[in-house]
Amino acid sequence: MLSSGDPAPEVTASNQHGETVSPDFAAPTVVYFYPKDFTGGCTIEANEFEDVLPEYRDAGITVYGVSMDDAESHAGFAEEEGLTFDLLADPDGDVAEAFGLDADEGYTDRRTFVLADGVVVATYDPELADPSGHAREVLDDTKTTVLADD
Repeated sequence: MLSSGDPAPEVTASNQHGETVSPDFAAPTVVYFYPKDFTGGCTIEANEFEDVLPEYRDAGITVYGVSMDDAESHAGFAEEEGLTFDLLADPDGDVAEAFGLDADEGYTDRRTFVLADGVVVATYDPELADPSGHAREVLDDTKTTVLADD
């Protein structure tokens, strides 16, 4: 798994609208991996990122959710939950593997990466706890560490 200080990978994936997305990791970015659309913890986490999304955007931080579900599943999940940030479809696990995550089981563990200036700035393992509050924690930490340097 990538860790702080590692170079950011170059990745490309389709979002829930079928658009090809190549995130710019030179800019402050949060990429969170979650196991599956429409599941309990994943829904909590997605909704919490959506709830604080205006604060992420005001701070100039882009948020991406990634799972091994396809774009069609992401479209339904985003519509049902009212998600307005990009959900990247990674059905073959290429994005997960670029971040050093195991995709052999058809899903990834819950992990979050903060990237800026082309490197990994921080990683989080919300799998060890309830994902509730995770989006706020990442936002507050990113404002303190990444944006404080600007």
